[in-house]
Amino acid sequence: MSSFFPQKCSGPIQRRSFLEIGGLSVLGLGMSDFLRYQALAKSGDEAVVDKDTSVIFVWLPGGLPHMETYDMKPEAPSEYRGIFSPVKTNVPGIEVCEHLPRHTKIADKFSLIRSICHEFADHGGAHKRMMTGRPPKTPTGTVNDQPAVSSIVKKMLTGRKSASDMPVCVSEVDGGRQGIDTFAMGSAWLGAANTPFIVAGNPADPKFKVDNIGVKPEMETRIDDRLSMLKGMDKFRREIDKSGAMDAMDSFNRQAMEMLMSDSVRDAFDLSKEPEAVRERYGMHAYGQRALMGRRLVEAGSRFVTMVWENPFPGKPTPKNCAYNWDCHAVNCDIFEDFKWRAPVYDQALSALIEDLHQRGLDKKVLLVVGSDFGHTPKLTERRGTKSGVMQPGRDHWPKAMSLLVSGGGLNMGQVVGATNAKGEHPVERILAPNDLWATVYRHLGIDHTAYLTNLEGLPMQILPSGKAIAELGGAA
Repeated sequence: MSSFFPQKCSGPIQRRSFLEIGGLSVLGLGMSDFLRYQALAKSGDEAVVDKDTSVIFVWLPGGLPHMETYDMKPEAPSEYRGIFSPVKTNVPGIEVCEHLPRHTKIADKFSLIRSICHEFADHGGAHKRMMTGRPPKTPTGTVNDQPAVSSIVKKMLTGRKSASDMPVCVSEVDGGRQGIDTFAMGSAWLGAANTPFIVAGNPADPKFKVDNIGVKPEMETRIDDRLSMLKGMDKFRREIDKSGAMDAMDSFNRQAMEMLMSDSVRDAFDLSKEPEAVRERYGMHAYGQRALMGRRLVEAGSRFVTMVWENPFPGKPTPKNCAYNWDCHAVNCDIFEDFKWRAPVYDQALSALIEDLHQRGLDKKVLLVVGSDFGHTPKLTERRGTKSGVMQPGRDHWPKAMSLLVSGGGLNMGQVVGATNAKGEHPVERILAPNDLWATVYRHLGIDHTAYLTNLEGLPMQILPSGKAIAELGGAA
């Protein structure tokens, strides 16, 4: 295993904003400095340009194996390259795995990033590093000590002119995996009001339903009566409440009721509104139906939709030599058998989403990002599988190299940004950090990522402590 460690990857100490380290007395900030940064934090609410744009973020927990997907090394030794072959796409110079045939027809509609890296090899630390844009204070565990990007988006965009009744941020996850910190989606010091709206379950299941959306007709009169009663109590409540807590509660109640009663919200989550042929095109599995729901949500006005793609068929046992998610250790799965099982589903869902966004004229409005916690070790390992009971190949965690895919957003498509060395161990061209990706995302949404928010201690915190929008992708504020 290589001892190389990319020096330009932002880590727990490198390029950290000085505001994150210690108190004012330690930093030697005078009152004038403090007031200046406090003013910057206050200006954060105005650091938004109203844009009719959205983001769909596909999260592949466990880590997308870059050597089996988007960064194949056919000339590397066999213990590195594996058994799959790269195939050409409709863009000269871009190749992908042979098990992603639908990708080959639409490479002009996506770009690959092969040079993002970080230093956190544990799932918890890597989730937090990728999801928040900040090095985690604790390198394990998935409970955020800093707000997830989706929570910051919700904070910055809630109530904007372009908003609708739709929840600003939605996260689609497997049933039983809906804890917001399961995947480091927590809002930390931004508070519970800025957590995403969670949709748990498998939309491909005929019994699937979204909780807390819509009401039965017989309930509408009772809800109207309840709203009238609450309005009548407003004056009394405000007189006895001096803390502002009631105002916050009123805001929550209002948002909840708007979502509960809104036909447009209910319809956006209702996949039965789609023609059966469209549902089949995406695939009748968790990946495909979540992708379709994601498209419907951004069309209806949601601004940041996260879809977690773990098991393509939740509720059904995985094959003995396959894993629940993308964590392809040899003890978990035979990496090649697992990918042959998972790849057709992934290929179908992602390709259908990309094509549909373009065909519906959403490719400038919607930026699609596909990412994961890290890549996997370039060199294969062999272990006895926990489920299979036989020796099988796999790859372990590897944050020093990973591949991501982006599509749409009015950006430059049909290209590869960055490159790794001949064995896929580390970037050798255009070394990037997760923050560079998020700077690109924030720009697309009209959010100034250099602006400040105020944390629970009253200190200003920059939305992103570092990072620049990826120039090769183009785009403008």
